[in-house]
Amino acid sequence: MLSVLREADSEIERYRANPGSVQQTFVTPLKDLRRFLATVLMPFPFERGFLATDQVVFEPLHLLELLADHTILVEDPWRFRLVVEGKDSIAKLLDAVLRDCIDFLFVPVPTAFAIYADHDEYITFFAASETQLVAVTSKIERAGFEVVPRYLRPSSGKIWK
Repeated sequence: MLSVLREADSEIERYRANPGSVQQTFVTPLKDLRRFLATVLMPFPFERGFLATDQVVFEPLHLLELLADHTILVEDPWRFRLVVEGKDSIAKLLDAVLRDCIDFLFVPVPTAFAIYADHDEYITFFAASETQLVAVTSKIERAGFEVVPRYLRPSSGKIWK
């Protein structure tokens, strides 16, 4: 299930207030997104997730197609919030927003980490502890996806407003 949120969700707002003390960034593998997303999502029992855009630079064709498939209209295709239920739907939503190079924050539930991606094709995983971060990023690294060494996404500024 996929639907539009009319107001800010508490999970999104909580992560905007406190994004996590540790982070790791990867190059978004646009040519291998399905395998990347399977690697990220497989070990976690996510029930739903919340996505909020920060910036849509290019026309979001993949996302608009996904929304049309679910007969969902967004008032503003450049700024919106969505809730998604089910691991398959989460994968489809993330696939669409990553292909469209949308700047977004995604918080899965239960929350093990948060994702921030940008139109520069970087995807950052935030977690509250090094242990939580390693639980997701070690699998991504072992799968051969490219780490961006020493990249620190600011924890303040436009993405957390």
